[in-house]
Amino acid sequence: MIDLLPDQYTDQSVFILLVEDNPADAELAIRALRRGRISNQIKLLQDGAEALDFVFCRGKYTSRQINDHPKMILLDLKLPKISGLEVLQQIKSDPRTQTIPIVVLTSSSHESDVIESYKLGVNSYIVKPVDCEQFYKSVEQLGFYWVLINRSPNF
Repeated sequence: MIDLLPDQYTDQSVFILLVEDNPADAELAIRALRRGRISNQIKLLQDGAEALDFVFCRGKYTSRQINDHPKMILLDLKLPKISGLEVLQQIKSDPRTQTIPIVVLTSSSHESDVIESYKLGVNSYIVKPVDCEQFYKSVEQLGFYWVLINRSPNF
């Protein structure tokens, strides 16, 4: 069973925010994290507007505290409502949220998307491998690094 983060969860240091509209890719990413022994809780959101509402504590997430940052955000670029690039731009341009590590995990290998993501402050850009086993390995490795090895500031 996939352990997803409840809406009222508030421990800022132990959860991963996964923003992915494709259910199959979301399930693969979650399984890869679990397979890599990343036991952190995961909050799955399926569009850019809800991701921004969650991070900035708006709409149905007004009960959250803005300082309850995810340990990392895995962000697809091709999202409904608001694009992943716009989500990235808004998070990285706000002093309250700009230190949250964001890893773009997308099917786009367009150089323009890579360049724009880095200009906006992404911490890492990973193209989803077509091969399922390679996808698992990529997500396991990024989860291990960003969740277990990397040190983020505590606010």
